[in-house]
Amino acid sequence: MGATAPTTVAPPADRRPRPAARLRAPRGRHSVDRPRRSALLTVLTGLVLVYALVPLIWLAMGATKSQEGLLDSFGLWFDGDFALWSNIADTLTYDDGVFVRWLLNTLLYVAAGAGGATFLAVLGGYALAKFDFPGKRGVFAVVIGAVAVPTTALAVPTFLMFSEMGLTNTPWAVIIPSLISPFGLYLMWVFASEAIPVELLEAARIDGAGEMRTFFTVSLPLLAPGIVTVLLFTMVATWNNYFLPLIMLKDPDWYPLTLGLDAWNDQAATNGGEAIFNLVITGSLLTIVPLIAAFLLLQRYWQSGLAAGSVKE
Repeated sequence: MGATAPTTVAPPADRRPRPAARLRAPRGRHSVDRPRRSALLTVLTGLVLVYALVPLIWLAMGATKSQEGLLDSFGLWFDGDFALWSNIADTLTYDDGVFVRWLLNTLLYVAAGAGGATFLAVLGGYALAKFDFPGKRGVFAVVIGAVAVPTTALAVPTFLMFSEMGLTNTPWAVIIPSLISPFGLYLMWVFASEAIPVELLEAARIDGAGEMRTFFTVSLPLLAPGIVTVLLFTMVATWNNYFLPLIMLKDPDWYPLTLGLDAWNDQAATNGGEAIFNLVITGSLLTIVPLIAAFLLLQRYWQSGLAAGSVKE
């Protein structure tokens, strides 16, 4: 009796293997390297760019004009008489070169105030990030509260306190308040928490390094981006400081550039005063040049400092 061929039973219709679903093709070829373009975002970015550049263009154009050319020409274009170099020379020599004096005062306030504020912020932020001590949460609450308080609200109490100590109308009245930077302290606190591994500090201590040596040789190089970031913020705040010197200083010889240029601008409103708006504009242009140079030179450190600690590994 011959063998019968095996019969195959077809599976039910609902159990038959279905063809693999085809992946839906992406609608666009957008990726991280080639992000999607937004017309609205482009327009908004262009408006912000125009808003930021138009005052700078007006300032640069105005510095090339004479006193008469400022009043007789379009603000965003050159005048027939290119007077930039003569304006710079007149600005530096007007009133026995008082502009140079104001520039040196500003450099003093920035070097002592902003430099000292950065140094104290680095020490305080490192200590708060890497050491445990009683009252640490209270210090955190005080720092956050100090960041929220506007500096103008503290100007009058600061003036009364310095007046009692006899420090008004002196450079100390501008330098000492500038040494306190709650935002810089908080920024260094957050940055040091992520930038310095605890294992690295423990390895240095096991090798016999003291706390001071560990800080200066191990921790300080890792804090460089954060230090530059805090330095830029404090430097800009001190360089553009106007209200504090206004209430603290009476002697024009101790004025910073902000007060000095304001005094030149108000000179035209006084009886018998000389209008020197071309020198005010030229001096304003010379005032922002150091800030622009500092941002361009320290930009890569500043960007890395802002991004550090934003991603947790």
